[in-house]
Amino acid sequence: MKIYVVYDSENGHTEALARSVAEGASEVEGAQTEVAHVNEADVYKLEEMDAIIWGCPGHFGTISAGLKTWIDRLGYLWAQGKLIGKVGAVFCTTATVHGGLESTLINLITPMLHNGMIIVGLPGNIPENALYGSYYGVGVTCPVELSDEDPKNLPSDNDLILGRALGRRVAEVTGKLVASSAAR
Repeated sequence: MKIYVVYDSENGHTEALARSVAEGASEVEGAQTEVAHVNEADVYKLEEMDAIIWGCPGHFGTISAGLKTWIDRLGYLWAQGKLIGKVGAVFCTTATVHGGLESTLINLITPMLHNGMIIVGLPGNIPENALYGSYYGVGVTCPVELSDEDPKNLPSDNDLILGRALGRRVAEVTGKLVASSAAR
């Protein structure tokens, strides 16, 4: 099963979360993960993927311009129904606690729904999700550094646990769907 993790990241915060998502997916037997920044990600690869996970920094409660531009290139896949039935999941980072995590996650899910994808969220049975997460995907807060000399406010250990949990869940669900399709 092939899983593509595509992300936009400006200062390394979202990249760290993307890598934890990919790490979690890779823990599931049979999962092959690929991680790519939107500047290198290939929309033509999506057709061969079984699951697609994308994420970005939230900008004023919505998708970053870099990821939005990449998503807007999916029109031909939509027109041909090439993403119907593929598993999808999302993640994001914001700079403040009330910086629009959930609205960004919902905005990230919307194009997946338009493409007929099967959305996988993060359930409440993961202890860290009760305090730090979201059912729509993984959304974490990484305060903005005020200067280049400040240490990076990268995702916390709990944030990365949620990233790995989302990746594992996507791979587990995808594995069941792939096995079910193969059995037919």
